[in-house]
Amino acid sequence: MGYKVLAINPGSTSTKIALFDDATQVFKTNIEHPNSELEKYKGIADQYEMRHDAILDVLKSNSFDVKDLDAVVGRGGLLPPVKSGAYRVNQLMVDRLRNNPVVEHASNLGAIISFSIAEPLGIPSFIYDSVAVDEMEPIAKITGIKQIRRSSFAHALNMRAVAIKTAKEMGKELKDFNFIVTHLGGGISACVIKNGKMVDIVSDDEGPFSPERSGRIPAKEMMNLCYSQDKAVVKKLLRGKGGLVSLLGTNSALDVEKMIADGDENAKLVYSAMAYQIAKGIGELATVVDGEVDRIIVTGGIAYSKFMTSAIEKRVKFIAPVVLVPGENEMEALSQGTIRVLKGEEEAHEYTEA
Repeated sequence: MGYKVLAINPGSTSTKIALFDDATQVFKTNIEHPNSELEKYKGIADQYEMRHDAILDVLKSNSFDVKDLDAVVGRGGLLPPVKSGAYRVNQLMVDRLRNNPVVEHASNLGAIISFSIAEPLGIPSFIYDSVAVDEMEPIAKITGIKQIRRSSFAHALNMRAVAIKTAKEMGKELKDFNFIVTHLGGGISACVIKNGKMVDIVSDDEGPFSPERSGRIPAKEMMNLCYSQDKAVVKKLLRGKGGLVSLLGTNSALDVEKMIADGDENAKLVYSAMAYQIAKGIGELATVVDGEVDRIIVTGGIAYSKFMTSAIEKRVKFIAPVVLVPGENEMEALSQGTIRVLKGEEEAHEYTEA
């Protein structure tokens, strides 16, 4: 029998859980939380008990006894900058995420719930490749305004997971390669992994537009928009009502591809522009490693689109071969990272605050 790991990934209106027995997924469930239920709670942290109990109910309904678990892992939330890989959840981390997170976000509950399930059982709980992973080099953080420095917020969990997988398929370890990875989902981000570390990124607010996000906007035009609109309106245009929603009225790439198939030339132009901007972001990151890129990896839900991936590959294949790893592999990434720690193949970091 292998290690049994429960993976927990809280989202804004749902909580995904999956039980793994080593590499085998035993079951996976998406627990929906209707707005009518969420409206009862003042903040994200107040949802803890409701989501915790819902998870235990699902485990019980699947006839699984939590006493059989070897570890619990949660999606890493908005902590101060952390390293990539695993962190053992401790009380300090829980207190930070509960009382003083960098940003209020549902993922903050991942560590809190994992700790609350694991601690009474005497087993470890972890987070893995937190949203707050920051391995950017100092030169990458400088901007032209003294008070503003670039931050590292990207789809680290899925991007590092597919990079580790690709390195393994190439017969070596992640530290042996330079990869550029781009995640194509509701938000789009990219990173360059140099010798195992995410040394620079293109975040979802400084690169290509996506189904729901505006991406990089000319600064002068953005300034004018900010002065002419309420802050809440502008914030929603950046995240939620930007990108394909603003340009075509939908956040569904499938809907856009249907428009294109039906002969909508504007939809084709917009979708091609998204691919164009994704390719530009990849080219931008190639300069970080002097063009010495071993593979370009394209992942996320939109990586299933042949229209999108072929348009990207056409523009970037001169840099390096393109590898497609479609889908969001977050639950597998959480569990397999934890199992590597349990097997002694990786070492978990201890969370501290200076």
